[in-house]
Amino acid sequence: MNILVVEDEIRLAQSLKEILENKHHTVDIVFDGLDGFDYAISNQYDVIIMDVMLPKLNGYEVVKQLRSKNISTPIIFLSAKDSTTDKIYGLNQGADDYLSKPFDVNELLARISAISRRKGEIVLNEIKVDDLTLNINDHTLSNKTQTLNLSLKEFQLFELLFSNPKRVFSKDQIISKVWGYDSDAQDNNVEAYISFLRRKLEFLETKSTIHTIRKVGYYFGESE
Repeated sequence: MNILVVEDEIRLAQSLKEILENKHHTVDIVFDGLDGFDYAISNQYDVIIMDVMLPKLNGYEVVKQLRSKNISTPIIFLSAKDSTTDKIYGLNQGADDYLSKPFDVNELLARISAISRRKGEIVLNEIKVDDLTLNINDHTLSNKTQTLNLSLKEFQLFELLFSNPKRVFSKDQIISKVWGYDSDAQDNNVEAYISFLRRKLEFLETKSTIHTIRKVGYYFGESE
């Protein structure tokens, strides 16, 4: 699943990202309500995990505004505000669930799974694009005849591109989504991994590739 974490406690946000990525989810983290709103309306997420007491725009207001724009992504509030009144208010603003801090990680994972089932979503074990299959469980890329093992970063980059075919990602966006918001990765890291991925696609003799738009970014699609 693609998950957005909106949490101003940086260590907690980073810990959640690590935990969820270990469960083979793709995770974005942002640290204030305005960024949370912008990411939520600009990307397709399966679940949003959101704190209530956020800088710039509180979680209640973020959810209210998202629902007013018909963004129906399931949202779990994760907050130290744990009174019944707070929980009722959050749910009435449009949240789907509310978990109080401190929380048990296994309970959060169970709620993420449950909220997906309630929305009728299927958690896929693979992503298929054109003649390629990216396996979420064992981090492999295959076509009808061959299978290649991927490193973690290769897998994460393929997952990003496969989940958003024909969408252009800048190098900064790729670094943020694959290496992390506070990573010291540089443009040349992205260039190197794009090269690795293209070689794998060439080896599989697929009809698709990673295209470059000069000074803009990269996207995945059929060869021209």
